[in-house]
Amino acid sequence: MKIGCPKEIKPQEYRVGMTPNAAREAVNAGHTVLIEAGAGVGAGFSDADYTAAGAQMIATAEEIFASADMIVKVKEPQSIERARLRAGQVLFTYLHLAPDPDQTKDLLASGATCIAYETVTDDRGGLPLLAPMSEVAGRLAPQVGAWTLQKANGGRGVLMGGVPGVLPAKVLVIGGGVVGTHAAKIAAGMGADVTVLDRSVNRLRYLDDVFGGSFKNAYADAATTIELARQADMIIGAVLIPGAAAPKLISRAQLKELKPGAALVDVAIDQGGCFETSRATTHQDPIYEVDGIMHYCVANMPGAVARTSTLALGNATMPFMLALANKGWKQACADDKHLLNGLNVHAGHLTYAAVGAALGLPSISGAEALKI
Repeated sequence: MKIGCPKEIKPQEYRVGMTPNAAREAVNAGHTVLIEAGAGVGAGFSDADYTAAGAQMIATAEEIFASADMIVKVKEPQSIERARLRAGQVLFTYLHLAPDPDQTKDLLASGATCIAYETVTDDRGGLPLLAPMSEVAGRLAPQVGAWTLQKANGGRGVLMGGVPGVLPAKVLVIGGGVVGTHAAKIAAGMGADVTVLDRSVNRLRYLDDVFGGSFKNAYADAATTIELARQADMIIGAVLIPGAAAPKLISRAQLKELKPGAALVDVAIDQGGCFETSRATTHQDPIYEVDGIMHYCVANMPGAVARTSTLALGNATMPFMLALANKGWKQACADDKHLLNGLNVHAGHLTYAAVGAALGLPSISGAEALKI
């Protein structure tokens, strides 16, 4: 199989879909690997690194899309990239379709087979290809939130750990999954007063058993959420419903109940955001103010630490990428129900029910798609 990896073109996206090690594994398995020149530079990988791994360097993305059987990326394809996809081609990347009707429409029209990292599952009920980036984003959230809180950036001017005689910042983390757990660990490590909210009592028990001395937790009913939000200097939105649009946890009307200059860090922005006033921003212009509340809503947070993120993502995606290349997508998905759960679009059909529900579109099951 010809596996193509173009350079990412989303603003300030420095990650790359394949590491040189992943390229070497694919070449050793008998596949041809095509890498766009300069694709890995942002993550610290030179063209020479890929050449040494046996990959072929290609001058333009157009050539890669035109000749590759499978495209491996990081971020969702931008409009110019979607126009290059073709029927029968496999796209393996993050998609986040639920809040993105334009992308969904274009992928359906392309006839391509599109497998989303964020909906691939595992035997433990986890999301193994989303988890590494959730870990990175969770650990970044208190860091960027602390920057947002600085007065020069419009924030309250509160130091996360305080100083002797002055209380630390109060941080509320909504969602106790992978993002929330890592965010809480880092925020607590910075000396903040941290509370995590979740709707799973079992998850709260786990957090209490493992981290009880580091941060507090509470059940995420609506009354508790807004009560603790009123007290918070920083609120980190870390709620995920796999493949679906994120629920709105704080409304615009409730912003007036928050502390002036409080920071909202929306890590769920890829799935539409979990605050009503959230809108996607970039690393170049990451924050904005609504009703006196500062919002940080960068849609590719892990891109800020591109080398760490690329290595972590490459470790997770490599086995699945090789399975798709070695077996072909149909056999690979037939053999692995968890990889089949990653199938979102095939031959003009939407194949993920949560996306269909979010966008009001019909969908078929993955099992049905295997028969087409």
